[in-house]
Amino acid sequence: MNHYKSWSGLNKQLSNHLCEPLKDRITYFLTRYHDVHNAYGRAAILLDKTELVGFTWAEGYEQDYGFSRLYDSGVEWENAEEILKPEWDKNCTYSEMDFLSAATAFLSMPIADALSSDNYIVRLFAILDKRVGKRTMQTIRSDNSYITLPKWVSQFYELRFSVCKC
Repeated sequence: MNHYKSWSGLNKQLSNHLCEPLKDRITYFLTRYHDVHNAYGRAAILLDKTELVGFTWAEGYEQDYGFSRLYDSGVEWENAEEILKPEWDKNCTYSEMDFLSAATAFLSMPIADALSSDNYIVRLFAILDKRVGKRTMQTIRSDNSYITLPKWVSQFYELRFSVCKC
């Protein structure tokens, strides 16, 4: 994960990347419970103060359980994430640390790379980005590949289509 100085600074950067129609509607939320063992946390993306998707420490434990299950069945450690990722993508099994990692990665990559990233959280940031123009949005919409994405991801594409008039 790339380093960030503060959540408020990172949140400001992410918010500055939002397309104009969503600037005052999308908010990012992160909290860390520092006094709790292992500093549990929670992150979310909200639309008009309604949570669209959340990422919590519990999903981090779910990921660890998946690794343990594979390890117990004799799967090579190097292949474990490759095997588990489709399930995590489908069920949004991502923690607040995955959210932070995706946010910092997104801010340091070109928008074209972010739009085609295999990290669905990076794609969420990208599809809401002001650098994605009308022609790119029309191409994405006409190709319809976003429909095959899990619902928690495709809802962001549909949201962007509804506000971009493309």
